Amino acid sequence: MKVQEETLAHSSCFPLSLLGQPLTDESALAHVSGRARYTDDYARSFNQLLHAWPVLSPHAHARINGISVENALRIPGVSYVLTAKEIPGKNDTSMGNFDEPLLPTDEVFYHNQPVAWVLGETLEAARLGAAAVSVEYEPLPAIIELEESIASKSWLAGPFRLNRGNFLAAWLESPLRIEGSLRIGGQEHFYLETQAALAWEDANGGILVQSSTQNPSQVQEVIARVLGLPRNRIAVECARMGGAFGGKEVQAAPYAAIAALGSIKTKRPVRVRLPRSLDMVLTGKRHPFLGYFQVGFTPEGKLLALKITLYADGGWSQDLSCGVLWRALLHLDNAYWIPAIEAIGYICRTNKTSQTAFRGFGGPQGVAMIEEVLTRIAHCLNISPSLVRKRNLYRAGQKTPYGQEVREADSLRTLWDLLKKSSHYEERQKKIEEFNQLHPYRKRGIAITPVKFGISFTSSNLNQAGASVMLYRDGSVQIHHGGTEMGQGLHTKIRQIAASLLGLPLESIRVMTTRTDTIPNSSPTAASCSFDLNGAAVAEACYQLRDRLWPLAAKLLDCSQSSVLSQNGRVFSKDNPSHSLSFTELVEEAYRRCIPLFSQGFYRTPGLFFDPSTAQGTPFAYFAIGAAVSEVEIDGFTGEYKLLSVEILHDVGRSINPLIDRGQIEGGFFQGLGWVSCEELIWDQEGKLKTTGASTYKIPSWSELPDHFEVRFFTKAVESPAIGGSKAVGEPPLLLALSVREALKAAITGFGPGPVELGFPATPERVYWAIETVRKRAKSWEKLPVTNRYIPRFS
Repeated sequence: MKVQEETLAHSSCFPLSLLGQPLTDESALAHVSGRARYTDDYARSFNQLLHAWPVLSPHAHARINGISVENALRIPGVSYVLTAKEIPGKNDTSMGNFDEPLLPTDEVFYHNQPVAWVLGETLEAARLGAAAVSVEYEPLPAIIELEESIASKSWLAGPFRLNRGNFLAAWLESPLRIEGSLRIGGQEHFYLETQAALAWEDANGGILVQSSTQNPSQVQEVIARVLGLPRNRIAVECARMGGAFGGKEVQAAPYAAIAALGSIKTKRPVRVRLPRSLDMVLTGKRHPFLGYFQVGFTPEGKLLALKITLYADGGWSQDLSCGVLWRALLHLDNAYWIPAIEAIGYICRTNKTSQTAFRGFGGPQGVAMIEEVLTRIAHCLNISPSLVRKRNLYRAGQKTPYGQEVREADSLRTLWDLLKKSSHYEERQKKIEEFNQLHPYRKRGIAITPVKFGISFTSSNLNQAGASVMLYRDGSVQIHHGGTEMGQGLHTKIRQIAASLLGLPLESIRVMTTRTDTIPNSSPTAASCSFDLNGAAVAEACYQLRDRLWPLAAKLLDCSQSSVLSQNGRVFSKDNPSHSLSFTELVEEAYRRCIPLFSQGFYRTPGLFFDPSTAQGTPFAYFAIGAAVSEVEIDGFTGEYKLLSVEILHDVGRSINPLIDRGQIEGGFFQGLGWVSCEELIWDQEGKLKTTGASTYKIPSWSELPDHFEVRFFTKAVESPAIGGSKAVGEPPLLLALSVREALKAAITGFGPGPVELGFPATPERVYWAIETVRKRAKSWEKLPVTNRYIPRFS
């Protein structure tokens, strides 16, 4: 077993491998032809199906004095009304904090919180029934803005602390010191398939649930808790998701629980599917952050001391906010060495939806803070931000503030230099300066930013996975594993692993839908490590089958076991390739000899630990690294801008599937582009979300695509410990979109001197006001010594 674990990272252990081939996603044809089935499509198979619709609170915070459902039950087609008193088990869908009831009993905590669900013969009947439910409320004071929560010390959790060195001493000794703040916006997941669940009872008294979830085992756990049943009575299946991005890691569970509860009460199948507008008002978002910083540095721009205080808007309950805030704190360094750091984080309670996981899981917010700090330093010193960044990059042997060695430090520096050279960064910078001198009302800017993103769950116990591989007598293979497919190509890569290890054509391998009754206790498909975990578990199961079959093959071929090879469905000796048998013949003979043709694999990432009480440990298996160069052009009259060019150099290790990895990098970058540029969540003073659809919430479209977009793979990095030598690409590329934000700041300085205080996201309106600010500064400032540009303030 130890030998196999050690060789998992080397593609040489995959004979005549399919690894590294740019194979099309296994579901691509089904997607483009419309044959792919999602959760709601399965509802068509049921008769007597009931549809669920929620009764929504009109208040952001209120006491419930009474609920009357009689009028709703009189509506034709209304079958049942679910309220808190109908719950036979525990009224709790939380992650162990007991702060998220499935249905409220005496108080609502955010605008549009469901207080009941109506089940109808048709969706329209359920909607009419929901409108007829009478709820008596007593409005209570609500906290909507982050500053209100901070002022009243309304915390969900915190403070969390991360320290290295003596910040105060280093700060006081620093020759230059500045301070500032940054507000970071949230983001809607905007997955194409909204939240959906379908539940029905089986003939043996169990509950079967089809759920659009990244986390089937957590959905199973919540349903069992709500119904007061053991988990072996609940089977949850996820066929596929039409996108998730973290929004279905834990927040799919309440909708599945409502469907299951409704099915138990009515003895009929129950369907829950949210329309877009309802999905947006009911579900959590990427956490908005407010950060304050104090930084001391040298005249060359090297960091000496940094203090950052982060406030995360958690909404009304904890959800996954603790994990999100910890990852933000652990990524405040990004790719930079900080000798002395003091970081503090709080999760703020507000009367909004409970904010949740989103691609990057707090990492983007942490990285955005340090990139803001470095650009402010560059503007203070009137030197290039890219120079400041380069001077602060990690060097070999240095460790993160939490004590993990950055083995990728040399690779990161090499990658940085290669991208600057291949993108002709310095030459373009000079041309941009010439352009800006010639164009008083249009300015261009260019920026390069790196990413160092930790790969693994920071909750170390989640870094495990199981799989089963079943061989049939005709040589075909079925695979079950705990990961879920949401368009990221996980199942395709799993098939490549199995086909390579068993020496079979890809069409002989079939990955089954994810079910809790085939692979129990699975971790969520999240944290960019699902292929690392599930792929390794599948590989272990395949190794077990090889250990059983290869000795038999050696006997049948009259050769040594070490010389047995399997390729494209034929098994032969590498010493005598002409003497062979089909894989099917080998399997059939194994069956006759009573050799087991199924195996179970298990994998856990070795060596990981993290102690939140000391904020020290090795929470990550490795760091994924990359960098991006972005160039923009701004209209000084309107603040509108065009993304001209993006060039990305990203470390993917030994790519299992370059086509899928490239797509993930491109998609991640553009999702990040939306976060930094145009996706803005707006709540009114009453706590009501105003951006509830594509007409009011602007996601990137064709018009936001750059004229030039190039993705290249970096192949000279430190060897990955993950399977096949591959590296995760799900989340890290999203953070590279911060290069666009930094390019915008560079362009804005073409209108006047920094610092640039650019709002988040950088909408044209915010860009315009940032331009106006530097224009006014240009008119009023005389040329001042650098030390007079900022007046340090001490807390």
